[in-house]
Amino acid sequence: MSAENTTALDGADQRLKTLDPALIASLAAELDHAEKARRQVRPLSVRYPEMTIADGYRVSKHWVDTKLASGRTVYGHKIGLTSRAMQQSAGIDEPDYGTLLDDMVFEPGGDVPFDRFISPKVEVELAFVLGKRIEGPNVSIFDVLAATDYLIPAVEIIDSRILPIDPETGARRRIQDTISDNAANAGIIIGGLPIRPDKVDMRWIGAMLSRNGVIEETGIAAGVLNNPANGIAWLANRLAPWSQALDAGEVVLGGSFTRPIEARPGDVFSADFGPLGTIGFRFA
Repeated sequence: MSAENTTALDGADQRLKTLDPALIASLAAELDHAEKARRQVRPLSVRYPEMTIADGYRVSKHWVDTKLASGRTVYGHKIGLTSRAMQQSAGIDEPDYGTLLDDMVFEPGGDVPFDRFISPKVEVELAFVLGKRIEGPNVSIFDVLAATDYLIPAVEIIDSRILPIDPETGARRRIQDTISDNAANAGIIIGGLPIRPDKVDMRWIGAMLSRNGVIEETGIAAGVLNNPANGIAWLANRLAPWSQALDAGEVVLGGSFTRPIEARPGDVFSADFGPLGTIGFRFA
């Protein structure tokens, strides 16, 4: 994130800040080490109960900036907590989001190294491949459809660098933790048949997610905010106060329409999107 964007971020949410910049940097470094060491840390919200959602995004962005400085590049973005049930369980009334980086991308039909993760889970989504820049405020679903080159089936691998339950207090991690953790980003696999958004009612795109030949989950895309394109519009508008936008060429995951399925070493997954094809892979 540039200095200009950092300034805009501070101006947009100045009243929501509680944690000082040095602590933000320290927490980002802690998450970076947790990911590399594959050891989860205690929930940040337990140790710093005054932490706000805006603080969570600051931690996440500082962590992403550290990765970009080391040579990573932005591949796109993701939207999480898009279903009503997940929002209620997290105690929020809107989704969250994170940044996808180039080293999170895996090829369909191949092996995904299990030792890259701590406790990986698999979700089924639609990916929006943008042909035009989308910049808020006031972005509508029609702007999203006009800016999208094509939709394509996707699988997201989520992971958590933060313990779900604090071992000392028994408290559960909160939305501030998930946001700090870059919205649990860990991996993305894109495959199947790309399709123009005006050639399909994406609300009715469905998928079956199987593990080792057993169907574990099914769902349709309407479970994501009634239409996954609504999530892309929400994200563009959410980024606007921070002088950020969704750029042409980026891939944006619109949100899962299945519950996350736990992955284990040796598990073979298949996400069958019917006429849009299948994404298969194995955790090796």
